[in-house]
Amino acid sequence: MSALPPERGARALWSRAERVIVGLLGLAALLAGSVQVLGRYLAPAHAISWAEEVIVYLLVWAVMIVASELARSDGHVRPDVVLRLLPPAGQRWLEIANSLVAIVFCAGLVYYGWQIVATAWLLDERSSTDLQFPMWLYYLALPVGGGLMALRYLARLGRYLFAFDARRMTIGRSDVTRTE
Repeated sequence: MSALPPERGARALWSRAERVIVGLLGLAALLAGSVQVLGRYLAPAHAISWAEEVIVYLLVWAVMIVASELARSDGHVRPDVVLRLLPPAGQRWLEIANSLVAIVFCAGLVYYGWQIVATAWLLDERSSTDLQFPMWLYYLALPVGGGLMALRYLARLGRYLFAFDARRMTIGRSDVTRTE
């Protein structure tokens, strides 16, 4: 078995790291919920009151990180029905256009998300619960997730512009097989 080319190895490592992080965030949310429920029924006087808040923060971060993996695996919004009707050259150009629109959208997420983070940092905004969680950490999920997705769409755009292979990069055609 031969070694993966560097770019494929790096992409695989990136995907694996995202999946591990999302899994750990989900596990932490599950543990926080379990501790809260068990505490409520077994030791009500010592039950934690901030578990719902922490669960929301963890799951929002997980969703924003997993959005990058969705971009890699064609799981985000795209015109699949139209793509299936087009020949390979048409699919290529529609995928390029889709990638460009997605990059602009992700750039907006990063830009406006960073403005929200900076404002929360400047105002030292905290959650209203006893936890007093710094909200800039919560808001940071938006520009981080947008940045990760933008990188995925940039890589996708590069593949469609410079490394297009109709055998691997088209969908829904009986005369062309797609393998990833």
